[in-house]
Amino acid sequence: MFDRIKTLMTRWQDAKEIDALSERDLDDLGMTRDQVLAFSRMPADIADRVTHMAAIFGLSDADLHRDQQDYRDILSTCSTCRDRAKCSHLLGRGADALAAEATFCLNAEVFEAHTTQPAA
Repeated sequence: MFDRIKTLMTRWQDAKEIDALSERDLDDLGMTRDQVLAFSRMPADIADRVTHMAAIFGLSDADLHRDQQDYRDILSTCSTCRDRAKCSHLLGRGADALAAEATFCLNAEVFEAHTTQPAA
């Protein structure tokens, strides 16, 4: 119960800080206030999950961050996933995991598209 209250208090504080951001701050981030709020509410492990799932498709961290808007979209999509158990199982296999087994992944097509694009 205490952890839940602590989480709610942290989110409330985050929301207050996001509300205090100026339009210039938001422009610098390249995000709207609603986008920043949505990112603040994402599970903490989303970025790690995306990084590891992308690696299964042969993408590096640099590949993921090449286009920041695409990266934000990938994170946002991942945060809506209803197959976290399947994802955890596949990611837990490490180097033995295959992209062909990630058919449940909402970002699979995006990852595949990025693997076929030449590096900029």
